Amino acid sequence: MTSYLPTQSMPIVFRLWAVISLLAGLLLLAISPLAAQSDSPQVRIITIDDTITPTMAQYVERGIRSAENANADAIVLEIDTPGGLGSAMDDIDRAILESEVPVIAYVSPRGARAASAGVFITYASHIAAMAPGTSIGSASPVSGDGSEMSDTMEAKVTNDAVSTIRNLAELHGRNAEWAESAVRDAANITATEALDLNVINLIAPDLDTLLNDAHGMQATMASGETVTLNTAGAETSTTSMNLIERFLQMISDPTIAYLLLSFGALGIFLELGNPGGFVPGIVGVVSLVLGLYALGTLPVNWTGVALIVIAFALFFIDIFVASFGLLLIGGLASFIIGSYMLVDSSVPGYGNVSRFVIWTCAALILACALIIGTAALRVLRKKPASGRSSLIGDVGVVRQMLDPTGLVFLQGEFWTATAEGEPTVPVPVGAHVEVKEVHGLRLIVKTTSGPETGVSFVNAPRGQSVIPVVGGVQHARLAETNVLDRP
Repeated sequence: MTSYLPTQSMPIVFRLWAVISLLAGLLLLAISPLAAQSDSPQVRIITIDDTITPTMAQYVERGIRSAENANADAIVLEIDTPGGLGSAMDDIDRAILESEVPVIAYVSPRGARAASAGVFITYASHIAAMAPGTSIGSASPVSGDGSEMSDTMEAKVTNDAVSTIRNLAELHGRNAEWAESAVRDAANITATEALDLNVINLIAPDLDTLLNDAHGMQATMASGETVTLNTAGAETSTTSMNLIERFLQMISDPTIAYLLLSFGALGIFLELGNPGGFVPGIVGVVSLVLGLYALGTLPVNWTGVALIVIAFALFFIDIFVASFGLLLIGGLASFIIGSYMLVDSSVPGYGNVSRFVIWTCAALILACALIIGTAALRVLRKKPASGRSSLIGDVGVVRQMLDPTGLVFLQGEFWTATAEGEPTVPVPVGAHVEVKEVHGLRLIVKTTSGPETGVSFVNAPRGQSVIPVVGGVQHARLAETNVLDRP
């Protein structure tokens, strides 16, 4: 049987086709501006606005790889840094030199500086520019561990830095003599002076001006190829630090790293002093690990680190040894001295740990030590309750009338008990009594309304005697007429 489309449905098909065609046309109209935009030059912005650390180097390397993958026309490094670690600077320089995309170093905004490691990064870039009111220079190397370098070692380090920066200057056709003076003599110049001395290629007040002025300049890439910059009217996009990079960069601050180390050690100290809490111990371990990571990114003085380690060792020993405060005082002195020596502030970009933070941490440690010590002393002075003395204060039930002596059921046992004082009325069976004194196997008790302690008493069958246990020893057999017998 031949199938066919009913004539009534044809208008519906035509209408559907018309709607689809209209939507397709609108979609093409929407896409066409994007297609036009893709023809514009693409420039990636990477911002170096803090100390040069390993985290900063990883961020710059990631930004350069991202620009390469996106086939960007150029990369702009916005620089405002006091300097940092030489190893991190070397990683950034290497990433710039090996980049497949031309890199423009731009010292901005007004008031920014490219100091120390920032000079090397600027010289490593294919094009160098500065905003008005900025400066560049002071690239003399210093020891990263706070120690004084010998004359021989200082000469070796300086000559190596001079050789590196001269190579970078010659590679990009810039002033190598001034670059050497920046290393040897810590020379520092303004943007205008830098342009006059051929330290940079141009001065630009803003990013748009920079891209327009850099358009048409040539850059020699690592492959030896000469590339002409196409940056006029370029679209810009910024590669920012991700959350992890921001966090790691933040804890690389000397004061924050010091706080993490102190809180880490303090948390472990509290956990050892009062085991079972877990929270201080967990927080302490996590803080200590983060602090050690941060310490690895800082120019630390290892003598200061050793003094802090000794301090917490003394605090730990003080928990278990009665030193009458000598270990605590010695530990605090070692902690404070080590804290002041912890970071080498002579390295550009790194300052000393805040004095307020140092003394606050010392006060916290002292307070915790006093709390733990006071609690331990209270425990030591408290007479341990053991044996029969532990019965004092317990409540039992009279099982044989106290007149004034009888039997009391207490902590699962029968005890001979005597009513306190000289009661005029015997204490009846079932009354609750509190133990006031213990004399051998005899209890001195007083009537109370407190609850019974121990297991409940089970009555003996009528006509049988009961052999109670008194103080762990069988009591003498009671007569058949024992008052404990119940009908």
